[in-house]
Amino acid sequence: MVLVADPARPELDDETVHHLTRVLRLRAGAPLVVADGHGSWAPAELGGGGTAETTGAVLSAPAPTPALTVAFALVKGDKPELVVQKLTELGIDRIVPFRADRSVVRWDDAKAANAIARLRAVAASATAQCHRPWLPEVADVAELGALVTAGAALADRDGEPVSLDHPVVAVGPEGGWSEPERALEAPRMRLTDHVLRAETAAVTAGALLAALRAGTVAPA
Repeated sequence: MVLVADPARPELDDETVHHLTRVLRLRAGAPLVVADGHGSWAPAELGGGGTAETTGAVLSAPAPTPALTVAFALVKGDKPELVVQKLTELGIDRIVPFRADRSVVRWDDAKAANAIARLRAVAASATAQCHRPWLPEVADVAELGALVTAGAALADRDGEPVSLDHPVVAVGPEGGWSEPERALEAPRMRLTDHVLRAETAAVTAGALLAALRAGTVAPA
């Protein structure tokens, strides 16, 4: 699947053409699926000169409900990209990096802007790879207090089982929540009895929420 602005009149950008023709080595006439990331897609085929033509009707799917959000504390290295990739594949609708008291990573404004742009590109690539019709929102870096005010539950080993009653879950850093963060008035959601790495916890939260929404697991 490739993302385009309008599935009815698909226009491929240079990066997409390079990926299709140079990396995947597709030839003119190869079948494609073109999608806009907003629920609409259509069958198509690759044309000559890096073009694409639809070969069938544009189809659409409603946005899944309830909308699912996973917020994760900033982690170092390429782990944020891994988290965004896997949460996108799982079907999470909104992904929010946030600053925690014990986060090792501290992004200034310029670095945050560059990092978020990269994470959005990762989400777009993962959306195309897993053929999901809705592109997730990757939000700007947030503060935990604002997430809690908006209704986020905190991942905590002493919490209740994950539930769709709380479709927004915030996962803390490697060092865990600080005392001021623990003092915040927010529901607690238990992911597992074990201590998880921050990136593993974020993906676990996404997997549990997505499985509950899909009905592949039953509520506790």
